[in-house]
Amino acid sequence: MIIVTGGAGFIGSNLVRGLNRRGLDDVLIVDDLELGEKHLGLNSLRFTDFVDFRDFEQRLDDFATCPIEAVFHQGACSDTLERDGRYMLRVNYEYSKKLLAFALGRCPFLYASSASVYGNGENGFREETECERPLNVYAFSKFLFDRHVRGVLPSASTQVVGLRYFNVFGPQENHKGRMASVVFKFHRQIAENGRLEVFAGSGDFLRDFVYVDDAVDLNLWFLDRPEKSGVFNCGTGRAESFEALARETAKHYPKARIVEIPFPNELAGKYQAFTRADLTRLRAAGYEREFSSLADGVAAYVKVLVSSDGYHLAPAEPSGPTHGRS
Repeated sequence: MIIVTGGAGFIGSNLVRGLNRRGLDDVLIVDDLELGEKHLGLNSLRFTDFVDFRDFEQRLDDFATCPIEAVFHQGACSDTLERDGRYMLRVNYEYSKKLLAFALGRCPFLYASSASVYGNGENGFREETECERPLNVYAFSKFLFDRHVRGVLPSASTQVVGLRYFNVFGPQENHKGRMASVVFKFHRQIAENGRLEVFAGSGDFLRDFVYVDDAVDLNLWFLDRPEKSGVFNCGTGRAESFEALARETAKHYPKARIVEIPFPNELAGKYQAFTRADLTRLRAAGYEREFSSLADGVAAYVKVLVSSDGYHLAPAEPSGPTHGRS
């Protein structure tokens, strides 16, 4: 059995789909459905069971005797504007520590970190403490857990991998609301009034945009190599402007107009104006595959947005190994 926390969420559901593509269906999804529409991301997935994350935490000891091949910990509060630090640390830090302790010595543990730990990036985007300066409590919660993992790694007898996701976009993010990718927001704006809204100065706001299939591929690549552990960036190594992203999106919508709007005051001082993953450590680990270009990622995503409003409707067809090792 493979456990995927956050399996009803954005990256988590795409990860389950990636496992399904390998012929792996014995998957336990751990998440919550307080936002009922999240079930729409589960409809096309093949999995054994679904457990609410609070029930899973309380019943963790019940799984101690189960044969578990891996834990993919993708569940978290990802709202970068959440200000309740106690809640954020409880959900993103304490819960993560408990799951890591459960997995250590038992199975690989692969978890979602975040490029937000780098703050404004003035010291670079290397997986090193001197580059890390989180600007909000969400980023701080990820920073704390990465630091905890670094303390555990020297004595860990099983794989522990953290992936610092940069700006991931792609299907199955409909439920994310204000945290959804800009491409999804563009799609909705075009449907409403034929225009794409970008913040003033968006030509100078540069981000490392990652198509979700590449994030899934990287997770599975590490799963296939249990001898490799550490915290790694998950990004393309390229910085693209929001203006360029708008242009790439608009190409797929006849008559779509790009409109500039004022930069919101609530994001002042909390907005990463530049991100670009340093891939030195990832390449040194042996990952040589190239990430999708912005044009290819946007084209693939828009195809799903236009055909099914962003959801995968058909189950993934098995196309790879029928087990977790290749």
